[in-house]
Amino acid sequence: MSRQNTYELALNQLLANYQVHYQNLRSLHWNIKGENFFELHVKYEEWYNRTLEIIDELAERLLTLDLQPLSNFSSYLATSEIKENDIITDGKTGMQYIFEAQQILLKQERLIMGLADEKEDEGTNALMSDLIREKEKENWMLRAWLNK
Repeated sequence: MSRQNTYELALNQLLANYQVHYQNLRSLHWNIKGENFFELHVKYEEWYNRTLEIIDELAERLLTLDLQPLSNFSSYLATSEIKENDIITDGKTGMQYIFEAQQILLKQERLIMGLADEKEDEGTNALMSDLIREKEKENWMLRAWLNK
């Protein structure tokens, strides 16, 4: 397998992870119940809106590199490490899911950053760096919310 194929696969896996994560976040937003409803309903919406922006940035980055982004749900589900959630109504379970999903995304972003360094692809490197920084801060906040 060529380096180009490895790079394209890694970027598409991240795209697939974000696509499945996006839908899981939408489901959390729609189905949250309980004492943290108001807080989490708004927070989940914030997260899925940001995730949608990231999805677009990733797909456009692939196209910028003259690579083909995955663009159908069957491909996302087959490629993603993040799996579809059953309906989650409990805030703590939802936040735990997000924390675990963030670990998968962070690991993939770090892998891609290393590949981008090897390819001297500063655009992808900068995007991954921004996503990593953002996710590290969110993970700190998630750990605080979950009392971890």
